[in-house]
Amino acid sequence: MLPSCCSSLLLVLSGPLRARGHNGAEDDHVVGSGSHPSPAVPSRLFCFCLSPNRSEWRARERAKPIHSLPPRPRTRPRAEPSSRTAAALPLLMPPPVLRLVPAAAGAAPPRARGGRTGAGRGGGVRLRARAAAGEATPAPSRTQVIMDKISGGSEEVGGAGGAYSYSALKRLDQIWTSICGPQVDSKVPEVVTRIQGPLADSNVGAGSEIFDLIVCGGTLGIFVATALSSKGLRVGIIERNIIKGREQEWNISRKELMEIVEIGILSEAELEQIISSDFNPNRCGFEDKGEIWVENILNLGISPAKLVETMKERFISSGGTIFEGKSLSSIYVYDDRAVLKLSDDDFLSCRLVVDAMGNFSPIVRQIRSGRKPDGMCLVVGACARGFEKNTTSDIIFSSSSVNRAGNSGVQLFWEAFPAGSGPNDRTTYMFTYVDPKIGGPKLEELLEVFWNLMPAYQDVVLENLDIRRVIFGIFPTYRDSPLPAAFDRILQVGDASGIQSPVSFGGFGSLTRHLGRLSNGIYEAVEGDFLDAHSLRLLNPYMPNLSASWLFQRAMSVQPDINVSPTFINELLFANFQSMQKLGDSVLRPFLQDVIQFGPLVKTLGLVMLTRPQLLPSIFKQVGLGVILDWSGHFLMLGFYTFLSTFIDPVTRSWVESLPPRDKYQWKQYLEAWRYGAGLDYRQGE
Repeated sequence: MLPSCCSSLLLVLSGPLRARGHNGAEDDHVVGSGSHPSPAVPSRLFCFCLSPNRSEWRARERAKPIHSLPPRPRTRPRAEPSSRTAAALPLLMPPPVLRLVPAAAGAAPPRARGGRTGAGRGGGVRLRARAAAGEATPAPSRTQVIMDKISGGSEEVGGAGGAYSYSALKRLDQIWTSICGPQVDSKVPEVVTRIQGPLADSNVGAGSEIFDLIVCGGTLGIFVATALSSKGLRVGIIERNIIKGREQEWNISRKELMEIVEIGILSEAELEQIISSDFNPNRCGFEDKGEIWVENILNLGISPAKLVETMKERFISSGGTIFEGKSLSSIYVYDDRAVLKLSDDDFLSCRLVVDAMGNFSPIVRQIRSGRKPDGMCLVVGACARGFEKNTTSDIIFSSSSVNRAGNSGVQLFWEAFPAGSGPNDRTTYMFTYVDPKIGGPKLEELLEVFWNLMPAYQDVVLENLDIRRVIFGIFPTYRDSPLPAAFDRILQVGDASGIQSPVSFGGFGSLTRHLGRLSNGIYEAVEGDFLDAHSLRLLNPYMPNLSASWLFQRAMSVQPDINVSPTFINELLFANFQSMQKLGDSVLRPFLQDVIQFGPLVKTLGLVMLTRPQLLPSIFKQVGLGVILDWSGHFLMLGFYTFLSTFIDPVTRSWVESLPPRDKYQWKQYLEAWRYGAGLDYRQGE
């Protein structure tokens, strides 16, 4: 029993508390005396011990939050307790009572430091909580836990979406963070050097193997290489990894896939072998406003591993040469040849270099001088087993208005497709369009949102799913796409050229669409030696329908400083899709396959303005007057290209065939630019 003369003594330990956030940035919660309380987290740590001559009223008053206490009167210093009393205190005191004034909403819980208990100055006792095993480390994110659990089952391959590990996710997040950061005036590494004069005047690459054409980047470059090798050109491929398709399926329509068959590098029997899933119908929907169902749009899942392996075998059988495990170091362009220096100091020479190294090609970086992209599509997702409802797909679906990911507001969209690996396997993508600015959402932050929202969207319980792989990617877009050739003897294709629509992610669909045009044009350029930069620019020409598409990405992204309703993006998209549905398949289907045409666009915009005029003020706020004026120029050019391709092309083709070789080559590329730039390469009824 305690002496009756003893009563409770309250010791208040106060100090600024800082929390360590989930992103690893330190917000340390420091607990100690003698420092001012943090206004952001007004917490106090209290403990009770015994001391003579203190009333319970005094303890209650001292226990009040500091902002409610009256001014403390000056008192004489208390006598130090005897050593016996001090030694007995820890044994006699009850367990410490920790009481925290509720922290501000959203604040991270405090992390206590220290760990010393002993007699304090003035008879008090200092208590410092301490983690049992030293400094606390932040808990792994749910994304890391999931990815570490399934790591090791998938081999990383080249191309977008070819890596599935947590370390690959962190690497890509670092790249994305550097893109969002301030522009640094550091010099961009020069991969390409132009040297005047013929190769014979130089000793560079003496005795190197000579090709008509070398493709850098093999995952999508294998298609261009195979098409050109089958025409009789001597073609080589440089790939820093191995040429192998990823495990995760590509989704495409049969119409787009038949483009490869028509070129002659894939048979219909081989096409059937690479198809792993086939499903219908396909849904478009926007936040409970209504749903639109279509058939045969992105309704096939194909195996990239099987398709790329088939192309690889076809390429080798046609005489092609593959250099795997080698990366490009530099290119020296002479008047008559290009010499490539590889990472192992080997040299190759060719008449034309085809850059198929994707969005982050070092050659493209040099051409663009390291310029920041105008927009970015961020994609995360997962392939999982355990979906009972798995017979239809979502082409584009929005289940909510503006959400938050990290510190950013984002409009999230979904895609979902049955997977060919099993009847209950399904791939779900979540994507958003953002501007590359400081503070943009990281991929890991988006994945955390994905795990939270996906179960409700797909009507499943996350814990009941068997996650097979986690998918992520970033896809930059530039308003001045496709990228025209900047050097003699070097041409960009695929994602490196920016030929894909700015509202799509991944360039396989756009590659199949342009593969016939590109393979024919490149073959004619090599055969005629039309390999100067001016002639090569004709193969990546201005396309008004592609430039006009950039407005749609802008309209689908959240602009933080714009005062529009958080439901505006979904309202605008539903109004457009509803109008296209009313106008019929000739309007809706090309748009769903990233083909913009003048007639359908005019009809859709006209119907939206007539039926939903209240959206117009918000459209101007969201997009901005300058962007709309710029888009108007592309819109007029889209109409002009449509006129040229519809009326001028038919009467000039016979004349073009009679021209000299160089003029014939140039005019054929003009005609192709009109047709593809107007979207008239898309054939209805297929």
